[in-house]
Amino acid sequence: MPTPIKSSIKAGAGAAKTSNTSYVKFSDKLTASITDITKIIEQHKEMIDAIQEVAIELTSSIGSLHTLTVKYARTANQILDVLLPIVKNLPIIPKNVQQMLINLEAITQKIIDNEVATSKTISDVNSGLKTGDANKLKAHAGQLQSVTKTITSIIPKA
Repeated sequence: MPTPIKSSIKAGAGAAKTSNTSYVKFSDKLTASITDITKIIEQHKEMIDAIQEVAIELTSSIGSLHTLTVKYARTANQILDVLLPIVKNLPIIPKNVQQMLINLEAITQKIIDNEVATSKTISDVNSGLKTGDANKLKAHAGQLQSVTKTITSIIPKA
């Protein structure tokens, strides 16, 4: 007949004994880790909250800048739609000026073409920040990178 295994917990130590072998319980280790994490979060609460608030304001500012950019891109595009055919038929307008206007029209069109996707991404990121939805933020990280690449590609090289 096998001998029963006895276990006992040493008070406060989180150790148990089984057949003369002492060990640390997983639950005690996990509890200590969770307590440490809670302390770290409490110590850095103000910083975490400040970062969230700044991120919310940044996405709001970017949204406003985007709205302004699209508004003026549409206006410039409308002017260029009328101006370009005239400029192309005037021999006194230098070719480099014509090319500059053509390039400007292409830039404004890219801004207009990307308006919906950029607005949606900015709005979704802002929503994720306000609701504390980490999954939503992770899902849009790639989209934000795409928006940044698009904007960077539109910026004329100096």
